[in-house]
Amino acid sequence: MTRIRPRGEAVRRYIIENIDQNPSDIGRVASEYFHVSRQAINVHLQRLVEEGTVHPSGKTRNRIYKLAPLVRWFESFDTSADPEEDVVWRNSVAPVLGAQPENVADIWRYGFTEMFNNAKDHSSGTHIGVYIERTAANTVMQISDNGIGIFKKIQLGLGLLDERHAIFELAKGKVTTDPARHSGEGIFFTSRMFDRFDIVSGGVRYSHEFGVPWDWVIERPDAPRTVVFLKLNNHTSRTEKKIFDQFASGEDYGFTKTIVPVALAQYGNDKLVSRSQAKRVLARVELFKSVIFDFKEVPTIGQAFADEIFRVFQNQHPDIKLYQKDANTEVLRMIERVKTGASIEEPVTVETST
Repeated sequence: MTRIRPRGEAVRRYIIENIDQNPSDIGRVASEYFHVSRQAINVHLQRLVEEGTVHPSGKTRNRIYKLAPLVRWFESFDTSADPEEDVVWRNSVAPVLGAQPENVADIWRYGFTEMFNNAKDHSSGTHIGVYIERTAANTVMQISDNGIGIFKKIQLGLGLLDERHAIFELAKGKVTTDPARHSGEGIFFTSRMFDRFDIVSGGVRYSHEFGVPWDWVIERPDAPRTVVFLKLNNHTSRTEKKIFDQFASGEDYGFTKTIVPVALAQYGNDKLVSRSQAKRVLARVELFKSVIFDFKEVPTIGQAFADEIFRVFQNQHPDIKLYQKDANTEVLRMIERVKTGASIEEPVTVETST
């Protein structure tokens, strides 16, 4: 077996970690990073191709490199057999994921068991499918069911306007249609632990990407199944504890802080001007001790909207700390206007990673 020197290992690790972002010019990017010739990088690329880690396509000038799947696996589970998520994890999923750093395995265990249990308990479907694909850099998992649809279930269970409104509540956390058996924390924390988290259900897609301070909601044709998509780097340093601690405050270490993505309350070209819109934004935030209203991509708010949140609600709940972040000058001016003369705590601008 050919011995690879430490520098060669560093080059190959760099290629593996950056090839997804640079499929057509990974050779140039790596040569510039290591200050070596393209020919030297091509030697390592060829070795990765020969061992099956990297797959090339196209001719020389237009060659594209992609990480080759090292594992592809699918299994379907009959919900009538009442499959227990910890048993499925231990007997089926964990062996497919293989040996991993402890923190990575902990994140996968949490995400899989929470999403599988949600599909089993809430979807009213007959089957749950689990698909896993692993490369040298990342692992992706899809958990699907043929039930009613998670957003539709929440919409109907909580009497919400539509599926988009259900996503807004999911983004806050602590939402469940079965409070006796579920805390409503699973989807929220799973969406924050992984590099990429998506749910496709009904006519909408909800996405959260680690390190990006906002969520996406994309309207799309109705999907016949609900699919949860999880992606995680195989060597991330992230831990469950780091994520939980971001949303904990006080001595009880509970889920006491939330970030409300205010932009999700906007429909099309609608502006956030009314008290009814503000009340939708405020729904269930009394469950938390600290609430951060994220105004990113919100160009303006109306007086009634701001007054309902930063004066009326705050006066009714003086023990809840209200903060705002990423508000533009116009939004800040409106918030200050409604607070004038009111004896409430000044909303504080904070920067919070998600």
